Amino acid sequence: MIDSPLAAGESLKRRWTVLLPVIFVSYSLSYLDRANFSFGAAAGMAADLHISSAQNSLLGSLFFLGYFLFQIPGAAYAQKYSVKRLIFFGLIAWGVLASATGLIADIHLLYLDRFLLGVVESAVLPAMLILQTRWYTRSERARANAFLVLGNPATMLWMSLLSGYLAAEAGWRLMFVVEGVPPLLWALIWWWQVADHPREARWLSPADRQQLEEKLAQEQRAIPPVANYAAAFRTPRVILLALQYFLWSIGVYGFVIWLPSILRARDMGMVELGWLSATPYLAAVIAEIVTSTFSDRIQKRLPVVWPCLLLAAAAFYGSFLLGAAHFWASFILLTIAGAMMYAPYGPFFAYIAETLPRNVVGGAIALINSMGALGSFVGAYGVGMLNSITGSPGASYLMMAREDRYFLTSVCTAVSGQSMKIATVPSPVSGLAPS
Repeated sequence: MIDSPLAAGESLKRRWTVLLPVIFVSYSLSYLDRANFSFGAAAGMAADLHISSAQNSLLGSLFFLGYFLFQIPGAAYAQKYSVKRLIFFGLIAWGVLASATGLIADIHLLYLDRFLLGVVESAVLPAMLILQTRWYTRSERARANAFLVLGNPATMLWMSLLSGYLAAEAGWRLMFVVEGVPPLLWALIWWWQVADHPREARWLSPADRQQLEEKLAQEQRAIPPVANYAAAFRTPRVILLALQYFLWSIGVYGFVIWLPSILRARDMGMVELGWLSATPYLAAVIAEIVTSTFSDRIQKRLPVVWPCLLLAAAAFYGSFLLGAAHFWASFILLTIAGAMMYAPYGPFFAYIAETLPRNVVGGAIALINSMGALGSFVGAYGVGMLNSITGSPGASYLMMAREDRYFLTSVCTAVSGQSMKIATVPSPVSGLAPS
């Protein structure tokens, strides 16, 4: 029976104490190498390399172009062959490319480096989410996904502090070089600890391995079949979710890439900038944990997503209205906006995995995430250009807050939720999740 509880053995707990932390750190390292560009920009990279404002905006956004173009091929490889191999070689490649950012002096080579970094990291999130559909049941998935995506704000939290100190003490070049080394070392840990499927994990007991595989297979049988990627991509639900994620990501990555530069408009040192930049991400970590736990508890996904996004829009708009004359009040609203943009990631990606069968879920996640990457390109480039043209962050707040865009985002979420109900697996899997 699908709703029968699965008694957990000791070895299943290692999914939470070993496997998930390794996944979290790996994703966190990929996020470090895409987000520290904002500190390089704030620390004088453009002035040292004689880069114009338009070139600087293009550099900040080219990552997302490569990220957009190679999402689906990377996810298809992960689905058909191996997440483990893909991420192992990706860690090595993005570590090398990230360090190279600090060594290159030619603008055209920097363009190529940022684009290739996006290509290498393009399949990371879809591949990780594919991996988690093989290891965590429906009653656990929002929390597992949230712990994975916590790598985003958690990285921004410690990266803001570390990058601020490194940029202040050693300069932006050494900051890039140093922060590219950890992925090279972590690749060995990843290879040692991660398995593509429970049946391949030597640290799972045979009984636990069998029970987990059977439970996941039962859940898959409750999901209506979809023939192939083409059929999945044509469904209204996937199209609407992709549109929603595009709009959502405009705000998220405009915020991520340019927050230090926006704050730097108020005269402050790099260390103070690091501490202030970290604050919204601390709030985001807390918001993500609370939101995903609540979503798993009530077993609802989309009704948890759209209120957070509307609150983010309202906070951005309030920050715009207050303006630079009320810096601290405006900063508090920016912190709320950042937290609310990150809060619903766990339930959002859990919904995708719970409404599509395993044979197409990887491609669907990649399509949706690639549209997010396109939105990230628009957000990173648009916010950078608006800051340059207007000389203040006010227009950027409006771009990220556009109420019609976030309203459409929320409507897309609500409508997509009606296009197909989540396959129901009534009772949670007792003992699988950590207490």
